[in-house]
Amino acid sequence: MSKRNHLPFLLFLGALLFTIQTSFAQSVALSKGSTAPVFNAKGSLAGKEFNFSLKKALAKGPVVVYFYPSAYTGGCDLEAHTFAELKDSFTAAGASIIGVSADDIERLNAFSSDPEFCAGKFPVASDPGGEIAASFGLKLKTAKPDLKDVRGIQINHGFIPRVTFVIDKNQKVVAVFSSETDHLSPDEHVKKSLAIVKEL
Repeated sequence: MSKRNHLPFLLFLGALLFTIQTSFAQSVALSKGSTAPVFNAKGSLAGKEFNFSLKKALAKGPVVVYFYPSAYTGGCDLEAHTFAELKDSFTAAGASIIGVSADDIERLNAFSSDPEFCAGKFPVASDPGGEIAASFGLKLKTAKPDLKDVRGIQINHGFIPRVTFVIDKNQKVVAVFSSETDHLSPDEHVKKSLAIVKEL
């Protein structure tokens, strides 16, 4: 076959690779300087359900939006506990916190009030279908079957990657970091976001 006959195939292959690369690019988290998408979600604070609005939260000051895989799992428990411990420091810096996972609201009601974790100090929101995560460029991953949390209860939802966004009052992403790409431990997400909001 001549090189000329290969041309249509090579053009097709090139277009296919471009499409695949574009698809991967669209699944990458929002970058620093991006405008954060505002969202509303079912939230829980101290075991009580409420409607969370990022727009209303930003009207009061910067917001740390942190995505995490699941309540009642090791790293997520440490992250929530650390946010709770440092909540007063975030408040003093004029910032608020919202955790987002694919947990249903019943699991979050328990998690948000648990004295070992959120301890009623800050809210967590439910994103069971991953729509909020997707708006931030994050993809919901399927959990392994028969996976159980630290209480021995089966986890029946997908996992959102551990990524933290610090958003200023003008709705701009001023920082974004991921455990996967930045190799941060769950508690380092908290300490790094606190350092950033103190500078805003």
